[in-house]
Amino acid sequence: MTPTPDTVAAADTPSGLVLASKEESVKLARDYTDEYVTAHLPTIGDEPRDDLRLVVSELVTNGIRYGTEPNDKLRLVLSHNPDEIRVEVHDTRRRPPHFRPESDERMRGRGMFIIDALATWGVADRPMGKIVWAVIKW
Repeated sequence: MTPTPDTVAAADTPSGLVLASKEESVKLARDYTDEYVTAHLPTIGDEPRDDLRLVVSELVTNGIRYGTEPNDKLRLVLSHNPDEIRVEVHDTRRRPPHFRPESDERMRGRGMFIIDALATWGVADRPMGKIVWAVIKW
């Protein structure tokens, strides 16, 4: 991953991508995911690749909005087996994600419904925060 300006502060590490708690980081997470798939899973097909990009976008967005404070960082970790990929977002808050009631007035709050429809997911504790993970199979 090409280094980016400190305003977004992404760093490719052996255990994933470290991102600033800023909305701009969502695009960096998708780009990193595309690079990962191209390098490790080039034959997975368009549908799983699109599902993966959407799940990564939603998990990172939720991590930024609800799992971090300003100036915090979060980590995106991808790993795979021949028939699945695991996405992890490590953030700094312990509060688990939750489903929000549907609303015609609000243009937000559908992320967990999307993740639930496309993947198996869960939450694990970690020191100083949590990991929200999702597994997509094909």
